[in-house]
Amino acid sequence: MSEAVICSNILDIPGSRIRLVTRASADIPDMIKLWFGEGDEPTPAFVREGAKAALDRGETFYAANRGIAPLMQAIHDYLLRAYGADIPAERTVVTASGMNAIMITIQCLIEPGDSAVIIGPLWPNGRSAVRAMGGEPRDVYLQPQDDGRWKLDMQQLFDACDETTKLIMINSPGNPTGWVATEEELTTILNFCRERGIWILSDEVYGRIVYNGAKHAPSYYTLAGPEDPVVIINSFSKSWSMTGWRLGWIVAPPRLCTAVEKMTEFNISHPTTFVQWGGVSALNEGDEYIEGLVERYKRAADMVYQALAPLPRVTLGKPEGAFYAFFALDGLTDSVELCKEIAREAQVGLAPGVAFGPAGEGRIRLCYAASLPKLSQALERLVPLLK
Repeated sequence: MSEAVICSNILDIPGSRIRLVTRASADIPDMIKLWFGEGDEPTPAFVREGAKAALDRGETFYAANRGIAPLMQAIHDYLLRAYGADIPAERTVVTASGMNAIMITIQCLIEPGDSAVIIGPLWPNGRSAVRAMGGEPRDVYLQPQDDGRWKLDMQQLFDACDETTKLIMINSPGNPTGWVATEEELTTILNFCRERGIWILSDEVYGRIVYNGAKHAPSYYTLAGPEDPVVIINSFSKSWSMTGWRLGWIVAPPRLCTAVEKMTEFNISHPTTFVQWGGVSALNEGDEYIEGLVERYKRAADMVYQALAPLPRVTLGKPEGAFYAFFALDGLTDSVELCKEIAREAQVGLAPGVAFGPAGEGRIRLCYAASLPKLSQALERLVPLLK
């Protein structure tokens, strides 16, 4: 009997190295978990109440593929209010998470033999989505500077593109680096892609989490025109503490939104109906919540920097955005094993740098979105070990 075949490009994708650490540490008591990109506080009550009210109204039926009308309106109003961007509904599709938005976008844009140039180190799921579609991910890594910050080599980015390149993937503010692209950098990339007919997939899920006092990071919401080859990904997970809800959205040219709508139908039909009503509450009532969250994350970033940066083996720059410390540790060659050791000896869960690509080896990612008392406790355990 012949064995039925599974697509090799799926089977060959490596599993998450972060989950290698979490599985090995699952039975360790009193663990402070800073390995995933989320805080330790539940979704705010006003969001939960919006979803509960929808359940009580019986909002449990099929909905439009693109999303319910109140959420589409709430996204429009939010982008106008926060970014000054007047985005019509024809350029918007609601998705079942930011990752779902990335995956269905890549399903629409990447075919076998295509390449995608990816600015890293980066959360690995984006490049894995390219591989799943038979595409070739090409990594262009940000360059670490002496002060621990990161810099993009624009010429290296453009040199990585050829006739097979269908998209450039950008995550700014970035996970795990905290790098924030400047408006000039985003514009330069946009002009290059306009000329070459290359799509930009801009993951802006951390767009509101910046520490320079600005309302948002430089964004293609304000830089790209309605027909530019730009897809902006957003998610409710980070700015509204809704990681488990699995809800996001896409802004793109209308012609691509039509294709994305089809892929939404084929993949999930539509995001969960009552969850979308939670999203309505988040967008309509969450401005003050985001401001408080960013202020807390700024204090957390300072706390982590003050604790870790002075250590002789550690190199760490102050993050410009997102909520991660991605620090280098002198002499580190196996970040997975070290994270397992830290979990055993300090009961602190961290993410290995190699999970974000080969350039991440020698580094560790700490998510500081936890409450400040818990973060302080984690640092008390961690610092003696890193010394």
